[in-house]
Amino acid sequence: MGCTQCPRRCGADRARGERGICGAADKLIVARAAPHMWEEPPISGVRGSGAIFFSGCPLGCVFCQNRVLSRDGYGVEISEERLGEIMLELKEEGVHNINLVTPTHYSDIIARVLRRVKPVLGIPVVYNCGGFESVDSLRALEGLVDIYLPDFKYASPELAAKYSAAPSYPSVAAAALREMHRQCKKAIFDDNGIMTRGVIVRHLVLPGCRHDSIEVLNKIAATVPVHDIKISLMRQFTPDFVDKNTYPSLARRLTTFEYQSVVDHAARLGFDGYIQDAESASAAYTPDFDLSGVRKA
Repeated sequence: MGCTQCPRRCGADRARGERGICGAADKLIVARAAPHMWEEPPISGVRGSGAIFFSGCPLGCVFCQNRVLSRDGYGVEISEERLGEIMLELKEEGVHNINLVTPTHYSDIIARVLRRVKPVLGIPVVYNCGGFESVDSLRALEGLVDIYLPDFKYASPELAAKYSAAPSYPSVAAAALREMHRQCKKAIFDDNGIMTRGVIVRHLVLPGCRHDSIEVLNKIAATVPVHDIKISLMRQFTPDFVDKNTYPSLARRLTTFEYQSVVDHAARLGFDGYIQDAESASAAYTPDFDLSGVRKA
């Protein structure tokens, strides 16, 4: 049966080695599994988030900072059994949670692993994705994922087509967010401020796109109760990863005016959450994908 895991429903026969639009066949490819300190404060905390970076991506955004994974497929093949071991090894390192980064195209495999491992895991599972999710795939994860950490990238189908070749993105992301909220409800934190359940929605503000960012916030507010979720407004866009000749409008960093106008609108809508300073707009915040923690010691 052809693959229908993501909304592209490309039909690739991954079991026979065909690669979907995401670049993945039927084997897990992982590039890094290690404590990660660069997520939102209630995710990273003081001990780090146990981030497992999967290769491939169903979106392939033109400004992606992890393109060595999303486009180039960097990483090594691991078994389902090894993925379960990695989760438990990260737990033993003391991380606050297991953070599945770009997991969409492996959601069926991940669900199988979590059904086996979650009863002994004892820490939350974070599903850290681009927001371009199939509702059916998300329903298969119900009870296995504690925290959803999706992007909501665009309100404009035209912008989504231009930068991610996904004109359906706004409607797909809204449906996915609605399902994530149905599963996790209101955000919950422990006594140390570490998130144990809920939804944090990320939005990366792009240069020249502040009006679309404002519409993204409006769309989120019309989809789920603003006081149930947290919002993370990211300022970390950098042109270092963009083909500036093809996308000249992305050949600069964000201005303070652009970013602050989006932050101000979020406050007007009643959102609570997290913002970034200007120093975040640097390639230095991209992790080294050095296969840490992937192979057995």
